[in-house]
Amino acid sequence: MVRNANAAAKQPKNQLTRRGGWSSFINNENVAGYIFLAPWLIGFLVFTAYPIFASLYYSFTNLNPLKGLGKETFVGFQNYINMFTTDSVYYTALRVTFVYALVSVPLRLIFALFVAMLLNRKSKASGVYRTIYYLPSIVGGSVAVAVMWRSLWIQEGTINAVLQSIGIQCEWGWLTQPSTALMCLIILAVWQFGSSMLIFLAGLKNIPAEYYEAATVDGAGPFRKFFSITIPMLTPVIFFNLINQLILGFTAFTQAYITTRGGPMNETMFYALHLYRQGFEYNKMGYASAMAWILLIIVAIMTAIIFKSSNSWVYYESKGE
Repeated sequence: MVRNANAAAKQPKNQLTRRGGWSSFINNENVAGYIFLAPWLIGFLVFTAYPIFASLYYSFTNLNPLKGLGKETFVGFQNYINMFTTDSVYYTALRVTFVYALVSVPLRLIFALFVAMLLNRKSKASGVYRTIYYLPSIVGGSVAVAVMWRSLWIQEGTINAVLQSIGIQCEWGWLTQPSTALMCLIILAVWQFGSSMLIFLAGLKNIPAEYYEAATVDGAGPFRKFFSITIPMLTPVIFFNLINQLILGFTAFTQAYITTRGGPMNETMFYALHLYRQGFEYNKMGYASAMAWILLIIVAIMTAIIFKSSNSWVYYESKGE
């Protein structure tokens, strides 16, 4: 009887111990963190990591999506060799993309900084102005804005109408001329300065006012304050914006795809547009995958160069320099 009573007394205790162990396992902060992280982690593995490594494999094959997966043939480095030897449009796409990125990115940053400095002045309507200037960046990459931009620069568009109203006759479409088509897309890129402007504005507000007051006492003018205080204190923000905008510049696609389709005479054939056409119009998905990895290498090299050079021009106040 005593043994049975002891066993009966121990059984609930063991069950409580097991329940308590499971409860403590669930309530563990690390476990809870992994549970909440799981949806993002699964999405990253399925929709990001797997496509990246799959594209690396496909870049060494002659994958044709019409034939289906699993029917591709391993061709080694043939896609990469063809890219630099037989693709007549490839070097044009490289040239156009480099010109677009290296011209539009500095102009966009300069314009964004200029507007940010204007908005940094105290005004009751500054919040409204920020929203208005940020709108082009919200809708700038959309199809609707690209269509609108195309209607501005065609032969019967608004730009020619304005020029004719002041006595300048223009009887051509700006997007149909090889000499002006890329310029129109660069102007569109500069117009989408809102995100960089907001980041610059946040950086400007973090510059202590005492620096400007001390410079004023020493007799420094506006230009001296700008180049001796504003620019050095903003270099980390400039560095951040430069990296982001450079990546966006090299991966630009929508603007050219909607407005010019890469024409005229391939003068707006962006690298990403050429990649898209190879993969989804000509069904050369293996070749397109190889192009994607070359683009990744180019962007990585450009980013590494900027990071390496940042030691000589980016100022961090925490270093006490």
